[in-house]
Amino acid sequence: MRGRVARGAVAVGSAGLLVLGIAGCQQQEGSGSENGTAASDLKIVEQVQIDQDGKEVPPPEAGDAADPAGDGNAECPPVAIAMAGALNGPDAALGINIKNGIQLAIDKHNAANPGCQVQLKTFDTEGDPQKASQVAPRIVDDASIIGLIGPAFSGETNATGDVFNQAGLVAVTASATNVTLSEKGWRTFFRGLGNDGVQGPAVANYIKNTLGHQKVCVVDDSTDYGVGLAQAVRETLGPVADQSCNSSVKKGDKDFSVAVNQVKSADADSVFFSGYYAEAAPFVQQLRDAGFEGVFFSADGTKDPEFVKQAGSASRDALLSCPCGPATGDFAEEYTTKFGQEPGTYSSEGYDLATILLKGIDSGAVTRPQLLEYVRDYDGQGIARRYQWSPTGELTSSLIWIYKVQ
Repeated sequence: MRGRVARGAVAVGSAGLLVLGIAGCQQQEGSGSENGTAASDLKIVEQVQIDQDGKEVPPPEAGDAADPAGDGNAECPPVAIAMAGALNGPDAALGINIKNGIQLAIDKHNAANPGCQVQLKTFDTEGDPQKASQVAPRIVDDASIIGLIGPAFSGETNATGDVFNQAGLVAVTASATNVTLSEKGWRTFFRGLGNDGVQGPAVANYIKNTLGHQKVCVVDDSTDYGVGLAQAVRETLGPVADQSCNSSVKKGDKDFSVAVNQVKSADADSVFFSGYYAEAAPFVQQLRDAGFEGVFFSADGTKDPEFVKQAGSASRDALLSCPCGPATGDFAEEYTTKFGQEPGTYSSEGYDLATILLKGIDSGAVTRPQLLEYVRDYDGQGIARRYQWSPTGELTSSLIWIYKVQ
């Protein structure tokens, strides 16, 4: 019966899929949700990879991923790579995931190449476009910085892209997914994962075709990221996106009673929340406390252990989409050993993008123009995917992963 899709009954993927926990979480007290499983036992687990039609696609056979250590014979002058993103604030976990991935790659490179020591310089934007605009001039005015990984979020990328473009500084983002970013005419912008024009239709088709939901409430957080993704989801869902509960909240909101009441009144099969984990956690708690039994769906801005930690048992069975690939193998082991926690969302992308810049530096691309051209012509396998870019800075191919809190 519509609107009564039991959370525990959602089946995603098949028995042959890898089931690897992305991160452990701690139980948060005070959640009014069901407690059949302690929140500390919940993990974000990859389920299935899908295409834009929402259909399951077997993961491709990965080739040998590029190694940031190279051959150990690199020689270079003192140069630096910058990272810009939220390292403090409500969404800091996402930026820290990227920074740690970058740091792992640089440390491996520097340990293997005594003749080429590359410095990582981090710039905290707190995910705020205004603060990012203040940070951007400091990055471009530092002559030692020849490449940037970031900014991390779409709003801050939109606010600073012109600055980096005018400076000729290659800016590869591990996480900014708003479609319009590649439509600005920036020659220095490269996106290290699929955009929301890929993710939105894939998720929407998965919800209505694979899961068979007939009524979906789409709620966005009014940010550049949230609005852009929600628009793509709503357009693809068509009439399945119920107008009575299509709504927007604000970044920083804690009281979601209006949206919760709309969802309850609509008797929806599922809710798709387009935003970040800082709002997704209290939103799903309030939905469950109000008795909503449908599926809670969100995307890459929510796919972080902090969502599970903050939402507690209310996060159980949430489905999360992401253009980010799962972290496996030696990379996952090395990351966990170094940082005392498993890789999070965008850790793989941070590592891969740093590796690409390091390979460029090792090849002799030690100025901003040289490194920009190296990235523009790059084609190679990484931990998360194969990296090759179109003239507008989009990956030439990308797929979406579905994850589940279980």
